[in-house]
Parts: sequence; structure tokens; C-alpha cells
Amino acid sequence: MDTPKISENAVTVLIAEDDDGHAELIQEQLQDAGVRNPLVRFRDGQEVVDFFQGVSPRRTYDPEQAYLLLLDIRMPKVSGVEVLQRMKQSPALRHIPVIMLTTTDDPREVDACYKLGCSCYVTKPMDFQKFSDTLQRLGLFILVLRVENAAEGGALSPFQP
Repeated sequence: MDTPKISENAVTVLIAEDDDGHAELIQEQLQDAGVRNPLVRFRDGQEVVDFFQGVSPRRTYDPEQAYLLLLDIRMPKVSGVEVLQRMKQSPALRHIPVIMLTTTDDPREVDACYKLGCSCYVTKPMDFQKFSDTLQRLGLFILVLRVENAAEGGALSPFQP
């Protein structure tokens, strides 16, 4: 779902989720929680990488725009963990908050994501109502979260160290 910028200070919420049902539920629950920020959805990790490298055919990364990424771990083409690792190694992208949103609750994987630099790790419950409740709380969290855009210039390719 592509939405134009609302204002210079609006944070664009990027949703990287390969499951259409989960992606739709995430978007609905965020909106129900009052999140009116622009939402952009990616269906696999490669789409996220292409977006930040500026080679996406449908979307354009703006280094002056503030972003928040909701990132599923298990995605086709490029895993969420690899996307997170690339982002946090990039001086142009490391400031972007990344919330891991996944069904995986393996403590080793949770620990690995925090060590790589994720801002938060949210486990998607398998029960629909619990998943909806979790997303509702995540939406409220996003409303109170102040995300500052600290992008350093636009000339640097985002995935270059």
C-alpha cells in the first residue's frame, strides 16, 4: 500500500511481511489503534533491500524521510535477519528503528536480533485474537514512539558500509 507523505515530520511505516493475511491484519490493527502514518508494504526481503538501494521499480527511498520498519524474520529471497544486518551496518540506514514482528520466539534468535540492533522484538501469537491484541498494542506503541530522522546525506548508497 503506497501512501504519499502526509508531512515533512510524518514517519512512514514500512511493513515487510510475506503473508497477505498477516499484512492486511497488521495494517488494519495499526489504523484501528489510530496510526495514520503512511504505510508501505513489502512482500519479501529483496523488495526491502531494493527500496533502500534505490532500485525498486515501484517505490522510492527518500533519505530525508523518517521511517519505521516492521520486519518479519521468515521471508522469501532475503531473510529479515539479513535485512536487519545490512541496515544496521549501513551508516545511511542504521538510525532507522526496526521492530521484528515474527512467530519465532527462539531465545537465540531474539538475542541475535537485539545484538544486530533491532529496536524491539514482538512475537506474533498464533491465536487470531491474541495476534490482534498484540498489533493493537503495537499501534499504540507507535503512536507514542518519537522517531527522529537522523539521515546523513543522500549521496551514500544505503547498503555500503
